[in-house]
This record gives sequence, C-alpha cells and structure tokens, in this order.
Amino acid sequence: MINVNGVNQRYGSTHILWDLDIDIPEGRCTCIMGRNGVGKTTLLKCLMGLLPISSGEITLAGEALHKKPADTRARLGIGYVPQGRDIFPMLSVEENLRIGLGARADKAKTIPDKIFELFPVLHDMLHRRGGDLSGGQQQQLAIGRALVIDPRVLILDEPNEGIQPNIVTQIGDVIQKLNQEDGLTVVLVEQKLGFARRVGQEFRLMEKGRVVASDQMANLNDQLIRQHLAV
Repeated sequence: MINVNGVNQRYGSTHILWDLDIDIPEGRCTCIMGRNGVGKTTLLKCLMGLLPISSGEITLAGEALHKKPADTRARLGIGYVPQGRDIFPMLSVEENLRIGLGARADKAKTIPDKIFELFPVLHDMLHRRGGDLSGGQQQQLAIGRALVIDPRVLILDEPNEGIQPNIVTQIGDVIQKLNQEDGLTVVLVEQKLGFARRVGQEFRLMEKGRVVASDQMANLNDQLIRQHLAV
C-alpha cells in the first residue's frame, strides 16, 4: 500500500532518517514503534508531505507521493491525526469537521453520519468550540476530522498521549472497527505496548532513523522489546 524506499531526511545539518525502507501493507494496522527521538514522527510527516525528504521515494499503491504537496496527498486518501491533535480551538466542532470535506474525492458537502456513530460526543457538542472540549474529546474530533475525507489510509501519531483511560479504550475500539471491519489501512505510532498489541497486526521497530525489525505483531517478543523499546 505505502512503500518507503531509501528515504533520507534532515533538519538542517541533523540527519534524522537514514536510507529508510518501510512497507505498509494494505488493510492492516501497522504500528511504528521505538524510543523517543528515533524518527517516528518525522517519518509520518514525510509520509504526509509536511516535511521534505532529501532523497529516496514514497509511493501509495504504486503512485509516487514524495513530490506531491500535503493537500494533494489528503485528496489521494491519506487521513492524518498529528501528535497534539492540532484542532482549530476557535472553530466549532462542526466547522472543524467540515474542513475535511474539501479533500473528499466525491465532493460530498455533508459530514458523514458514520463520524457521529463512531464518536457520539461530537454530535452532542456539534456547536461547541473545539478549544472548549476535553483532551479526549479533542482527540476524537481530530480523528473524526481525518475520517471525514473518507481515507484509504489513516495515519495516527500517538493518539492516546495524555488521554483518559476510557477514551483510550474507545479509540482502540474505533481503530479495530475501521481496520478489521471496514478494511481501512492504519499506520499508528504508539508508545503504549499494550495498546499496540491490542490493535496492531504488524510492527516496525525504528532505531536511529532506520527500521531494525519488521514482523507480525504476534512475533514482537521480549528480546525485541528489551533491545528497542525498554527505557
């Protein structure tokens, strides 16, 4: 589905991603894992077009992405939920959701009912400002906004950071439903091992800007955890 081949990325003189190769299979939930500072968020921003790559290529279903701007990638069906959510605090919940409609291929003008089926609280708070929602509600809004575009791929960067446990459980349920029932391809950066094992089917472990292990989630063993995840 998504293939990253030989990608290098730099912040000024700092080399972040080093000849990175990674594959994201279609219809699976793939967890990108690793300690802080190994390049996970940088990778997602490169996938989304928010950071340029120095060399290499990124493709979606065989179509080159790495020279396309972020808005074009959204129109090609990549939904993105960034770390920190980045909702518009002064806009209402409805206005935040409507922002995603412009990237839909079918040019639909109404928010899909499915968003409110997945996150009923968004319907209840439709006219409240995004900044007035709790952290968990804002995260649901950020995911809902990404789903409004009717994505082929959903990319989430640590969606459970700072979120209360009951919302974490709900987000996990939604990811599993979208992936396992609807066949949506999911790319998830996640620090919580239990959550990753619950929703993920594949893992990719990163170390110093490279993928150092890649397999099905069932094969994420204690040795790999100690070597690449333990702090």
